[in-house]
Amino acid sequence: MPPDPGPPAGGPSPNPPSGSDAGAATAALVPSARSPVPSAPAAVGEPAPDFTLTDQHGQTVALAGFRGERAVLLVFYPYAFSRVCGSELQAIHDSVEDFQNERVQVLAASCDALYSLRAYADEAGFGFPLLADHWPHGAAARAYGVFDEQRGCAVRGTFLIDRAGVVRWTVVNGLADARSLDDYRAALAAAGV
Repeated sequence: MPPDPGPPAGGPSPNPPSGSDAGAATAALVPSARSPVPSAPAAVGEPAPDFTLTDQHGQTVALAGFRGERAVLLVFYPYAFSRVCGSELQAIHDSVEDFQNERVQVLAASCDALYSLRAYADEAGFGFPLLADHWPHGAAARAYGVFDEQRGCAVRGTFLIDRAGVVRWTVVNGLADARSLDDYRAALAAAGV
């Protein structure tokens, strides 16, 4: 298990949303000298990049499968079994009814292999899909602009995708900087989810 890299060196800087959706929130980019945030995350107001990945049970999960049915809260995280990732995903698990219900689905994705994700989900008891963006390595994270080429993993990027498949809110943090569930709740409320 790779160690967490420690606190970020830089502070947040705003990333204004693209498009004209007045209800869309801004994205916070928190770069780190040791773990730079990719420069072009998927933009608010634009169609979300489609993907088809395998979850921890070997089931195929396609973003397109939620279109017209539910919004998706897509949570990229660096590594299974790491300290910050574990606390973030555990917090989602502890409040899963806020983020996974008849209106919205949580999908958590990392570049770990399926078998690692199965062990991780089983140990933690996660009740939402952990998606293996393992091969082609980091293809979904790259499509969303959250792949750290130097470390070979996703940074902490979260995307709220509406039922039409459009990105409505995003936040992207460096490897060591945890995201706030209160921000997730506010984004869901602002999007009417």
